[in-house]
Amino acid sequence: MTQPLSTTDTPAALVGIDWADQQHAVCLQHLGSGRVEASSLKQTPEAIDDWATKLRERFGGRPVAVCLEQSKGALIYALLKYDFFILYPINPAKLAHYRKAISQSEAKDDPTDAELLLKYLSHYREQMHAWKPDDETTRLIRTLVQQRRQAIRLRTRFSNQLRAQLKCYFPQALELLGSDLGTAMACDFLQRWPSLVELKRAHMKTLIDFYYSHNCRRRKLIDARLEKIRHAKPLTDDTAIIEAGVMQVRMLVALLRELIRPIADCDERIEQLMDRHQDAPLFTSFPGAGAAMAPRLLAAFGTDRDAIDSAEMMQTYSGIAPVTRRSGKVSIVHRRWACPKFVRQTFHEFAGHSIPFSHWAKAYYQQQRQRGKRHHAAVRALAFKWIRILYRCWKTRTPYNEDAYCQALQNKNSPLAAAL
Repeated sequence: MTQPLSTTDTPAALVGIDWADQQHAVCLQHLGSGRVEASSLKQTPEAIDDWATKLRERFGGRPVAVCLEQSKGALIYALLKYDFFILYPINPAKLAHYRKAISQSEAKDDPTDAELLLKYLSHYREQMHAWKPDDETTRLIRTLVQQRRQAIRLRTRFSNQLRAQLKCYFPQALELLGSDLGTAMACDFLQRWPSLVELKRAHMKTLIDFYYSHNCRRRKLIDARLEKIRHAKPLTDDTAIIEAGVMQVRMLVALLRELIRPIADCDERIEQLMDRHQDAPLFTSFPGAGAAMAPRLLAAFGTDRDAIDSAEMMQTYSGIAPVTRRSGKVSIVHRRWACPKFVRQTFHEFAGHSIPFSHWAKAYYQQQRQRGKRHHAAVRALAFKWIRILYRCWKTRTPYNEDAYCQALQNKNSPLAAAL
């Protein structure tokens, strides 16, 4: 839902809310009287609706500015329903620094934080940016790509545990299944034959039919795997190790099975949303973006072209831009830690994926490596450069053109052009 109120409207009141799981501390200042009121608000839909309705009636529907340490969560989602609220979410680190600046004791409790949020909003509202949510499709894509990444992380975790367990008693399975143990084929294989003893009991035709049913039809590969099974020797004959290993493998296989279908459903839904999103052709035009990275890039930028003032702002916000610390003659450059980790990961992974598909990106990465940078440092440097291009294309709504960019490098006599 979008907010129809203009952020330039003078609010009738300022509100600071220190959110909590069950009950929020609230400080309200009526700009007409200057009086500050402290109260509490339960985290229930009924209590929030009653509080918001009373504020609307009290101030005649005029805008109310609300400052809180939350950009996503139950409270801010609830406040989005009311069009008279102008929301100012701030980073908790900002409030922590503000507390240190005005307080010697650095004591922290809920009412004090609500008062600090109100003071912060009162003093710096002109410099703050009111939150303007993206459209529902963009917000849904943003949520789904984050959830998908969490599911992939779980799948990777369980796959690594499965690989470690198989190495202890059934290492041949790793050669027979390939590198990815999080697939339906790997789960079906280990469900039927969780140990070498059970695998050797299977008929060769049963194994051939199994591989064919899972779209593995290369005869040479199948024959090599069957030959491996015929000559396989057990790593250990210890029954305790094998039985415990089989139980652990079956448990991990069950967990992996529960992730395969939801991840596929999530991919399908993201694809549907991208098909109807106006900015999808823009982000899919970038080399290496693909079905996984294009939605993440779209989610990182959003649809509000006024929200990001420059490429430098996105480079800093995402954590791709390094931090320089100087003291006297000492100067240290290091990674930026205070940033949204998922956004930083998105640009880093996209830059890595672009190397095989973009001539200049590959050349730039190789230049960075030749200068002594390690892999991830070189990829971050490439991501830093990519953000400038992404921002420009996003701002002008222009799809990326690899040939046009390489020609521009030639026209400007860029040192990178010589390596193309």
